[in-house]
Parts: sequence; structure tokens; C-alpha cells
Amino acid sequence: MPNTDSNLKTVGWNDINWQKVERYVFKLQKNIYAASRRGDVKRVRKLQKTLMSSWSNKVLSIRRVTQDNRGKKTAGVDGIKSLSPEARLKLIGQLKLTGKSRPTRRVWIPKPGRDEKRPLGIPTMYDRALQALLKNAIEPEWEALFEASSYGFRPGRSCHDAIRHIKDAIKNKAKFVLDADIAKCFDRIDHNTLLNKLGYTGKVRQQIKAWLKSGVIDQRVFTATSEGTPQGGVISPLLANVALHGMEIMLKEFAKTLDLRRVGKPHVQMSWQQKVNTLTFIRYADDFVVLHKELNVIHRCREIISEWLKGIGLELKPSKTRIAHTLYPEGSEDGKAGFNFLGYHIQQFPAGKYRSRRHARSGEILGFRTLITPSKESCKRHQLKLKSVIKKHPNSHQARLINELNPIIRGWINYFHFSDATTSRDFARQHHLTFQKLRAWGRFRTGNTKDAFEKYWMKIGNNNWVFATRDENGSFHRLLAHTDLGSSSNEYVKVKGEASPFDGNLVYWSTRMGRSLEMPSRKAQLLNIQKGKCLWCNLRFREGDILEEDHVLATSLGGRDIYDNLQLLHGHCYDEKTALDMRLIKEYRLRELIGNDWYWDENDFLRTRQIAECPNDKGRYVE
Repeated sequence: MPNTDSNLKTVGWNDINWQKVERYVFKLQKNIYAASRRGDVKRVRKLQKTLMSSWSNKVLSIRRVTQDNRGKKTAGVDGIKSLSPEARLKLIGQLKLTGKSRPTRRVWIPKPGRDEKRPLGIPTMYDRALQALLKNAIEPEWEALFEASSYGFRPGRSCHDAIRHIKDAIKNKAKFVLDADIAKCFDRIDHNTLLNKLGYTGKVRQQIKAWLKSGVIDQRVFTATSEGTPQGGVISPLLANVALHGMEIMLKEFAKTLDLRRVGKPHVQMSWQQKVNTLTFIRYADDFVVLHKELNVIHRCREIISEWLKGIGLELKPSKTRIAHTLYPEGSEDGKAGFNFLGYHIQQFPAGKYRSRRHARSGEILGFRTLITPSKESCKRHQLKLKSVIKKHPNSHQARLINELNPIIRGWINYFHFSDATTSRDFARQHHLTFQKLRAWGRFRTGNTKDAFEKYWMKIGNNNWVFATRDENGSFHRLLAHTDLGSSSNEYVKVKGEASPFDGNLVYWSTRMGRSLEMPSRKAQLLNIQKGKCLWCNLRFREGDILEEDHVLATSLGGRDIYDNLQLLHGHCYDEKTALDMRLIKEYRLRELIGNDWYWDENDFLRTRQIAECPNDKGRYVE
């Protein structure tokens, strides 16, 4: 039977064939992307209409906002935090574009390292699912149109791609840089300009307009929204990218008019392609940088961008906009070389012939080296976070403190792994500062430093100073050191040009996910072992999927925490597997209580999926 949308409909939520659902939706998205790339607008609209009315798209959208999204327990103005399987099935028939929307609930979250807070607008569960439904249909169209130098809030792209792009732009030549930030970008986007830019008509335009104009409720007080896109909505990041789309195209047109001469031939103009290549524009959401070798070009770019932003109701933030030089302090407005971008500090330093790179083409010694390191603000925020956790556990068991510190340390070193933090000794400095905090923690508990070292530190391998312990169950707990991972900004591989997950190159994107810097090393290794597939549904992982580590044989049933007993699953597949494990654990304990000689064969590492498929053959696995 062909894989059509009508053939996928089932009676129960747990009976849905998610593998076929995802394949059906992704096939339509690939076709929308391909049609948009070739400029076939009529075909795009027809496919989008099919996808928006698709049963598969509806159930997939509902699953993503009720199960896969780890922030799903946040309620909107209706107070609904979660939906039962029956409620999800009921919601399928209710999802349709009506041109109406309920207000969002205002939630304030702190900005990292600042006293001010960021406002979020949390939609209702219904609006979240409807936004996910529409986003699935229009995102492939815009992914085919977006500039290659835009990296924020886009599938398959990350801040590490943006940082690598900067490294490639300045590795052979020191340049001036316009480091800019847009003031309150999400809050001030002009609605009419955005709607006209989207180019949709009918119910799609009415529905997007309803979300933009829905207003917010903050402490039971309603406030109308006449501008901006609500942060916290599923579709808001995509709308913000659409609003800022075109900035790079405008700068490229400007670059074609520059008066630039060829090296060694001052009477010969560069071609327009060469002129465009001398100007680099990189944007991540509302943060962007412009790089060029001439200062007057950078000044002109700031004027052009400021004028362009006025057309969509935005402006540059003066306190976060500066012109600097990557190598010379005197070339910067504030007398400081280098600049910060996405938590990194990018700067070039004078170097002799033995430490500087050579030009990629000519081979001449450049006379400088480029270092990309964690910014001072990032380092300070990291230490403050570690300090707050340590202060919360003055009397807790050492294992509990280690288990809370390790995810923070792992996340930080994974984010800055492909930087030059080892060369600049930033990792070593962070390790030393953490050691000082833990030494004070141990001294507070024991009364003196010597007893603290004897009690809380041990020798492991060649390292005499490892903050580690064993708990009452004999489990070993060791604090992850900042220096455990080496790093270099030359190792990261940037995403290919205008490549997109919707282009259908699953092998490429599955391979890239194994290199994702936000992914812990154990997850990356499991992904490599599983060749990019979930072992529960046998479907390939895609960018943006929730990945969960799971024990094939649950530890409560005798399974061990080793790679042979680990697997990587989708977030929703993990929920199904965990529910099955819980039933098996209850059965196991019940049989122990009634005295049955029933046990799991620990050496077999049985996959509980086999038991789920063969519920009447459980006798094969028991004695």
C-alpha cells in the first residue's frame, strides 16, 4: 500500500507509525524546498496547502510541542501544561487556520550575566501546535531563500559555524570589523513590513497577523502588541529571520560599486565578484559582524545598515555597536584590538616567523596569529554559576555535588571545545579557579586543608589531584576537569555554503550531527556506532531532534553502564522505552515477592523492544 497520508491514520496515539509520519512530512518539505530553489511559487503554495491540511503534519506538530519539547510543562493563559494521549488525539481535529489567537502569557527570564530580564510570550498549547504546523510548511520555502551567512535559529546551523566563518575571513589578512547588535529586535519589528515580506495571502496571512497582534497578559493585565514578534513562540525565530533577510544581499550590491584595485596592478579594477568577496557579512539572529580591509567601507556599511533597518522599524544599539580592528588597537574606536561575538573573543596578535601562519596562496609569512578564545564575560559567568552550585551544597554528599557540577562543566567545555582555549590557557585557568572553590568547600567541612585533600581528592592514573569519591552503592563519581579536552579553532568543519537539512542529503546531515558541539562526547560516539539511526524506531536522527541516552537493559534489572548496554533514542522513543521498562521492573519485583526463581540473563543484554513485539514469548528470557 503506498505511503499516503490517509493510510497513516490510527485509532490510538500510541499506535501511530511515527516512522511513516516523519517520512511523509519530510518528503513534502523536501519538495517545497526544491520548488522554492527553482522559483516555482505556484508549486510551493500547492505543496504547503497539502502539508498544512495533512494529518501527519498535525500529529507531528502536536508531538513536538507536547512530548519532544523539554519546556512543554510551561502553561499559557489557559493554564494547560500537558496533554494526555486522548487529548492529543482530540486536538488533531481542532487544528486549523482560523485567523484568531489567544493572548500570550508574559514570563520574565534573567539575561546571562546581567540584572535585566528578557520578556517571553508563552502561547497556549493549541497555538503552539498550530504554529508548529505552519512552521513545518513555510520553513522549507524560506530555508531555500535565506543567505548562506545567516546562522541563527536555522536547522543545521549553529554559532560554531558563524565563528568558523569569521576565522576563514580573517586568517590571511587583518581587517576592520563592525561589531553590531540590533536594539530590541524581537520587540520592534514592524508588523506590516513583515507580513508584506512574507508574501502570504488568505488564511495564512490572517493567522500570522493574529499571532503578532494577540497581545500579552502580565499578572492579569492585558497589553496590546502593535509591533514585534513574541519571544517564546514556536514560529517567532523564523519570522525574525524573515524580517532580517536581505541585509547581506544589500551589502553585496554595495560592494560591487567599491573602487578597489588589483594587488600589484593599481590601474586595474577588481571584478565585481572579487569586490564582493572582500566584504564579509555574518549574522546570528540579531547579532552580526561586517569585515573589510578598509575603514571607510566599514563606516559606509554602518550607515547603509542603519538606513535599511529603519524600513522594518529597527535600529542599531549604540552601546553594543563598535568599529574595531582585529590586529591593531589604534584601528579600534576604543583602543582595544579584537571583538566579542557569541561568547567568543576573536583577536589577532603579532608573531614571528616561527609562530605565525603563512598566506594560503602566496605562502608569505603573515606576521600575526589568530586566536579565538572564550570571552572574559563568558569565563566570569561560568565561574559564578559554579560558585552558586557549590554554595548550595555546604553539607551535601560529595557525589551529589559532583553530579551537579559535571553537566555545567561539560556544557561549557563542549561549547568552547573548538576554540584556542588550550593555547590561551583559558581551560587551565578555569580548572584552577574551580579547584580553589572546591578547596574552600572541603576546608569548610573538615576544618583544615590537609584533611580536605585526604578526604575529597584521590590519585587516578598519573593525576594526583582528582576531586572524586565512591558513594554508598560503590558507584564512582569523578569531577570532570576543564583540561580534559584539547582544542583548536582550526578543527571545526563549517556547514557547506547554502546546505540545508531539507535538501535531502541525509548522509551529510547525519554525519554532521555526530560532530555537534552541543552534544556530549558519549552521545556523539553512540550516534557514530548507530550510524545516525534511532535503534527503537530505526529512523535517522534529524537536526533538532531530542536525543536521549538509554540503557538497553535497565540498571534496575541488572544492566551495566557500559557502551554495550547503551543506545541513543529519540525523546519520544525514550519515553515509550522507559514506560515499558517500568512495567518490566514492576513485574520483576512482583515475582521476587512471590518467590519465583525469575531473573534476567545479564550476559544477554536483551533489548526490551523484542519483548514489546513478542509479549507472549517472555518465557524465552526467564528461567
